[in-house]
Amino acid sequence: HYVSYGTPGGEYQSECRAATVTEVVPRPNPHLRPWASLCILNPTGMFFARNLLYDEGHAPGTWHWPEPV
Repeated sequence: HYVSYGTPGGEYQSECRAATVTEVVPRPNPHLRPWASLCILNPTGMFFARNLLYDEGHAPGTWHWPEPV
C-alpha cells in the first residue's frame, strides 16, 4: 500500500492506496528501512512514484505491506 498525503486543509484525509512494487532500491539509507518505487492505483487513475520509504506506521508518502485480511 501507498499512503496518500491528503490535503493540507483536511478536505481529503490520508488514505492507503493499492500499489505494485516496480523497483526495489538497493541503496543504503540512514533509516534502515527499505526504499521502493511503486505504481499507485487511485479511483481516478494511476501514477508512479520513486524512492519511497517503507513505514509500518502509515506515514503519508510512504509504503507498507497490506494488512492480513
